[in-house]
Amino acid sequence: MFTRLGFVIFTLTCGLLLTTAAVRAEHDASLYLAADSALENTEVNERDKANTTLTPEDQKETKNDIKITAHIRKAVVKDKSLSMDAHNAKIITLNGVVTLRGPVKNVAESKKLQKIAQNTRGVKQVDNQLENKAP
Repeated sequence: MFTRLGFVIFTLTCGLLLTTAAVRAEHDASLYLAADSALENTEVNERDKANTTLTPEDQKETKNDIKITAHIRKAVVKDKSLSMDAHNAKIITLNGVVTLRGPVKNVAESKKLQKIAQNTRGVKQVDNQLENKAP
């Protein structure tokens, strides 16, 4: 009886140690990658916090602006040729003026999102601030 209990405790302890080591290694790797990675976007986040650029929180609750944003988002998500970055682009509408922000895969995607926005009823102007990852 004690032998089985000892074996179970030993097995659980080893499993816990192995899991903890793997999590610690993954955490350390993420810290290492963040410092020199192209994914590191602290400056962009700081810019957004400084209220110098539009963010989705700036969109007002007007019925027409919400309708425009929803229509553009639906068209973007429906287009399976676009990358995940393009699907997640920020779409902000203020009084019929649409601002597109965020990273996209390339210039072609940027132009495609701009065209979708321009072809949406009620859009007066499109401000394309999308950032292209590749030329």
